[in-house]
Amino acid sequence: MIIILTRAGDSHADAVAKRLQERGVATIRFDPADFPAQAAATVAFTSTGPARALLRHAGTEVDLAAVDAIWFRRPAAPVAHPAIDDPLVRTYVEEESTTFVDDIWESLRCRIVPARRSVVRRAQLKATQLGIAADLGFELPPTLFTNDPDELLAFYREHNGDVVTKTVGQATIRTADEVFGRHTEVVSKRDIGYVRTLRYCPIIAQAYVPKRVELRVTVVGRRVFAAEIHSQASNHSRHDSRRYEDGRTPYAVHRLPDSLEARCVALVDRLGQSYGALDLILTPDGRYVFLEINPNGQFLWIEHETGLPIVDAICDLLCGDHIAVPPQFDEALALGGAVR
Repeated sequence: MIIILTRAGDSHADAVAKRLQERGVATIRFDPADFPAQAAATVAFTSTGPARALLRHAGTEVDLAAVDAIWFRRPAAPVAHPAIDDPLVRTYVEEESTTFVDDIWESLRCRIVPARRSVVRRAQLKATQLGIAADLGFELPPTLFTNDPDELLAFYREHNGDVVTKTVGQATIRTADEVFGRHTEVVSKRDIGYVRTLRYCPIIAQAYVPKRVELRVTVVGRRVFAAEIHSQASNHSRHDSRRYEDGRTPYAVHRLPDSLEARCVALVDRLGQSYGALDLILTPDGRYVFLEINPNGQFLWIEHETGLPIVDAICDLLCGDHIAVPPQFDEALALGGAVR
């Protein structure tokens, strides 16, 4: 049995669950936002160790000790029962519930994709990612993490104003009615006029990297799926491919050099993950530049645009069907040096 932890409306989870069911694999879908108001969980120990772990939800009882794998897709945080209307009490209940369910998943002895929550949280840290990527030989863009206006001004001048900024963590802010997104943005002279406000919140600044194409490289276990995103074909997506336009942003399968494939697998492995979605740039002069890795990034749109069988690979991973690393990967990693 496989538990998929995600919120409602997750088309990625829908696609994988459907494929698993076609394979005859039992799946349970659960969103921790339903706990504790609509679900009950119990973990018990005897004097010698674990006795039972149960989840009751929507009329179903799940023996968590019998679960083969858990997929952390996009679970929401626990939400207190509506009957609890005191804000302080609601906060307390939700924090306690989050600690409890996180502890349950951490304690289970089964496959966890992409990794245990504590591992995923570390893998999301951008400076940590860049340090490990550099150790593995990836080329990086010059990058600055700061809330110091003078540091940003010096960086801006050093790179002749060819600088972009992005968020350190969250790229979206949700209210009850709206969602605000913050993509990678080119720093304008007008932005520099407000540079002193930077001291209130840190950002990431990077030297602008010219693009032939952007690459989305999805690593599933030991399998690597690379896709070209021709973001320069549209003014909307030229600075951030997440602004792609349907029908105007071409996609294609990309063949990475063996050494770079090896480094992509090694980066995911070094982060303690079994899955990761890397963002790279292929420059006009043929260099591959690493930007970041999303430890639980989206993949379905890449499969739809390119036909790359990512859904099947995730099903294989959840079912424990591991694919060995091709011999040339180990040979390529042994060569060392940056990928060109």
